[in-house]
Amino acid sequence: MAPRTRLQQQLESGRDAFAHLLRAWHKRNGWPHTMVPRLGQHMQLGRVHPSQISMLKHSKLAKPGPEVFLTIGRVNCWLWPWSPSRPLRDLPLAGCPEGELLERNPPVALLDESGQPLGPGQFLEIFTGLTTPPPSFDLRIGEQEATALCGALSDWLTGRQPWRQCKAQVLAAYPVERSQRRQQFEAVLSGQKDYTATELEAELDDLHRTACAMAEGAAPWAKTPGTIDQFLSQLRQLRQQSCGSDADGEGISSRC
Repeated sequence: MAPRTRLQQQLESGRDAFAHLLRAWHKRNGWPHTMVPRLGQHMQLGRVHPSQISMLKHSKLAKPGPEVFLTIGRVNCWLWPWSPSRPLRDLPLAGCPEGELLERNPPVALLDESGQPLGPGQFLEIFTGLTTPPPSFDLRIGEQEATALCGALSDWLTGRQPWRQCKAQVLAAYPVERSQRRQQFEAVLSGQKDYTATELEAELDDLHRTACAMAEGAAPWAKTPGTIDQFLSQLRQLRQQSCGSDADGEGISSRC
């Protein structure tokens, strides 16, 4: 097999970044993958099929047409005036199945570093690897850093206390009800296993909610996590501090 060219590497990196961007955007808003297609059709902003959104979120659509980026960008710009906390009022959403969801939860639009909504051209640039996603939505986690981040997460949520001393408070703050995920969360926090990078990315929103709930509760060691991207950044800083401290001692932590 011939080695990949620099252009091929750039395009693959762009598709991967775009997939992460869409997944983070949809998860943060609690959207089904039909949201953007339905809004695009209802507001006459463009057409994109739900299957295309699904494939883009999993890096499986290599050559989407220009109307895909046009629709996503125009929907994002249309949503921007109500992002993130201004309620939607008097919008022409009658007959749009997703309208009620938007009215209950005002959407978070994708914004650049200057606070302006990403448009069709910027989505295309991210997809082709010409630019990176906005920092607040670039939540990609490397395979090699996932283990160390699990250690930092455990330190953050437990305050570096023995698990048995803080278990009840931490589990009470974890918002997920599925027993399998709760068991996995407990195993990670107690140091019995680690999330993979993919698992950690998927869990990040609920882990952030856990940290927020603990900061609002009575746990004296809990810290305010800030936004979800700030939370991830602080975990990375904590990871570096922890690994640096371990490296200066007798050995390096197995989670570094």
